[in-house]
Amino acid sequence: MNSQGRSTLTCGYCFKVIAGGGIHRMKQHLAGEQGSIIPCSKVDPAVRHAILASMKEKEQKSKEKKGDFGVENPFGHTTHAFDGDEVLEIPSSLANEMGSSSKGKRKVTASTGIRALFKGGCDTSQPTIKTCLQSKEKWTNTDVAIAFWFYDACIPINAVNSPFFQKVIDQIASMGNGYKCPSYYSLRVNLLRNAKRDVKLVVDSFRSTWAETGCTIMGDGWKDTRQRLLINFLIYCPKGISLIKSVDASDIVTSAENLCNLFAEIVEMVGSNNVVHLVTDNASNYKAAGSLLSERYPNICWSPCAAHCINLILKDIGEMNDVKAIVSLASTVTVFYLQS
Repeated sequence: MNSQGRSTLTCGYCFKVIAGGGIHRMKQHLAGEQGSIIPCSKVDPAVRHAILASMKEKEQKSKEKKGDFGVENPFGHTTHAFDGDEVLEIPSSLANEMGSSSKGKRKVTASTGIRALFKGGCDTSQPTIKTCLQSKEKWTNTDVAIAFWFYDACIPINAVNSPFFQKVIDQIASMGNGYKCPSYYSLRVNLLRNAKRDVKLVVDSFRSTWAETGCTIMGDGWKDTRQRLLINFLIYCPKGISLIKSVDASDIVTSAENLCNLFAEIVEMVGSNNVVHLVTDNASNYKAAGSLLSERYPNICWSPCAAHCINLILKDIGEMNDVKAIVSLASTVTVFYLQS
């Protein structure tokens, strides 16, 4: 506020527009539309951009309601809100300066980057009129095209259960006719580099939680098609799980001392003060390495993987004579049905 009691975020002409009435004229004044009204000289650029975008969206909805969709999309855009709702998105810092009330309508800013995809699922918006009017044959042809792509590229069928799959379909459908998929080079270089950057930002955001609440290092050992023993090191914290490193431990697992040195390297990467727990397989060499690590870092305790312990228990149960006979008969029945 200045000495005259007027807000420094508004110009002198704002009060004339308010006195003259008309919310639309006030928006034109703040958005800076040339020709219709004198633009405000003190409005923040971010606020100006938000108001201008809101006015364009309202104008587009008005055209769609009247049936004027234009040439590119004769069926209009999918409506995600009621026509009467009009919400402006204003940065929180600017909202505090303008004295915005918490009781008013406020649009929640969606997550950007890869976080929006992590939280995503299927698009819950209603299908467009064009989609509903498609024939059953058109639906079938689209499903067949997707199926043949899966079969030709040898993509596992359970890939459709990925939360990213439906998002891909929704994004392609929103582009309309003429969309071309990214090239081999883009997928291999540009898009991969951008995805790596987004994932790195997510992992970096977890580091503050590691320091606040502590974290658990999980070593997941597995063998690839070349029978190499690989260990994936994952970091668990209340905010989420992230993969920090994958190591070829074929020449390391034979020695508990070497395994301990490998675990110590991962601990230093995360921060020795941030790690409170280490989880590995229940093999004797991992157990010995965990004990050595606990001696080196007294604040870190080691425990075996519960899933690995259960697998070992079930394996021992399967070796029992009665259970082994039942499993053999069940296997024979399964092979019979698969061959028939």
